[in-house]
Amino acid sequence: MSRILLMEDDTNLNETVTEFLEDEGYEVVSVYNGEEAQEKLYESRYDLLLLDINVPGIDGLELLKESRAQGVSAPAIYITSMDSVEDLEEGFKSGCDDYIRKPFALKELKIRMDTLLKRGFYHQEKERIPVGKGIEYDINNNELMIDDKAVSLGHKEATLLKLFVKNEGEVLAHERIFDHLWSYDEEPSDSALRTYIKNLRKLIGKDRIVSIKKQGYKFITEK
Repeated sequence: MSRILLMEDDTNLNETVTEFLEDEGYEVVSVYNGEEAQEKLYESRYDLLLLDINVPGIDGLELLKESRAQGVSAPAIYITSMDSVEDLEEGFKSGCDDYIRKPFALKELKIRMDTLLKRGFYHQEKERIPVGKGIEYDINNNELMIDDKAVSLGHKEATLLKLFVKNEGEVLAHERIFDHLWSYDEEPSDSALRTYIKNLRKLIGKDRIVSIKKQGYKFITEK
């Protein structure tokens, strides 16, 4: 389940978008101003940000600029009534990945969100993320590199590793992993998940993937 941060000061629109996205299976944290959004970004990680630009206090542009400077890499979509080329240019310079103009169709919003969520990594300074000694994850090619050589992974193991790397240091609940790893017409399996994790541990080290009892798993890189 993807976690979304929604910042929109219009109460009706906020509630409408939140209800729609929750019905579509997203986890939504909704706020009404920049200060609230700052707090939520400090407290937790999100898979995608939906930010109204004109809100009380810190506006969407400034909020995203500050967030990018602090290492927030989640893709962001601006919700805006602005339509000039200059506004659009300023929006992308501040670190957004897409925008949608008011009024908009909820289905269009979902299409834009799903497109960004499927692409993977955003706003990363490095093309390879260190995992352990001599082990790196290649963002561009979605490959595990050991001593600069690509290691062949099964589809499920590769998908799981990508999920772990994107959410390094965060406890991922079993349900969230299931939703990400298995499509709607497949049956999730605890035993299969344990096998995939066992296979990854053999390659990157058993200490990289930590089992959190009754909660899920946490991926940590070697510092």
